[in-house]
Amino acid sequence: MAWYDIFKRAAPAVEKRSAGSGFTAEVMRFREAYISGRTGLGELTGTVSSCVGLWQNGFALADVQGTDLLDRRTMAMLGRSLALRGEFVALMDGDQLVPASDWDTRTRNGQPVAYRLSIPEAGGGRSMTALAGEVLHVRINADPAAPWLGVSPLRTASLSAGMLHSVETALSEVFQNAPIGSQVVPFPENPETDNTALANSFIGKHGRIILRESVAVTAAGGPTPQTDWRPSDLTPDLEHSMAVETLNAAQASIFAAYGVLPSLFASAATGPQTREAQRHLAQWTLQPLAELLAEEASEKLGSAVSIDTMLPTQAFDAGGSARAFATLIQGLAMAKEAGVDAKAALAMLDWEKA
Repeated sequence: MAWYDIFKRAAPAVEKRSAGSGFTAEVMRFREAYISGRTGLGELTGTVSSCVGLWQNGFALADVQGTDLLDRRTMAMLGRSLALRGEFVALMDGDQLVPASDWDTRTRNGQPVAYRLSIPEAGGGRSMTALAGEVLHVRINADPAAPWLGVSPLRTASLSAGMLHSVETALSEVFQNAPIGSQVVPFPENPETDNTALANSFIGKHGRIILRESVAVTAAGGPTPQTDWRPSDLTPDLEHSMAVETLNAAQASIFAAYGVLPSLFASAATGPQTREAQRHLAQWTLQPLAELLAEEASEKLGSAVSIDTMLPTQAFDAGGSARAFATLIQGLAMAKEAGVDAKAALAMLDWEKA
């Protein structure tokens, strides 16, 4: 070894990182899109936000029996996760449920057997592994090709979500840039360059009277013709573009995908119509999802769990229930007087559990 090798210092290691537009950035962008459940940015619209709020608040109001792990805060997060991502994963850590922000799973016969979970923390998340029995995993709209993955309603209606986002974006750009309510007086003698500059100056001019004096005169040297001073409206004609009808149709499709009747948000909706829309949401959308959650919780917790979204949300006809109850009592009294077995009569009507 030479004498100068003893005092030779190694050069500092150079840390290499990917560029902002490199492969790592692309992977992170797609991963972020998967985590947030974005499909064409449709969930950024008020229509999707309203549907997500109905799901979230409906689950927050649900009546849970058989466990203390599913508190109202957890149920609200569960409803929001199901609406945006189509699934909800939480680690059962003692007497609490710890929601996971991301997860990978290993399956056998199409069913998860182990998870690698990412647990969010304020100072940075942590990763851990857990068996399927330690994880509460609820998924909706599962496909037979991948039964371990949930699909959000927005992803099942991606065409409607994309159309809704496109129409709202187009309308927002029109109202932002178009000279709505502005008027202009034409002057045809200007060269093309001046006309182009004039057209650009109209952008964003809302509710203004834009005057440009014409210098054109008649052949005899008379004053400017009066036709030059006839104003022209610059407000774009959106009626023939069918933008409003397209927007309403896209909103109705998103409402239907989330199990919400479009009449719930109609401007001319009446009280009975609104109550019927609320009953439809609770009966045909929230309660089936609650049954899936109750089945998963009963299997993982080892105790019978029941979840009711109908009664807390008052998703029933109170007047009709009162009339049905009075008719039932009258029928039972008549059956007792006639010597008919009331239990057998109720069983014929599939009311043996009443």
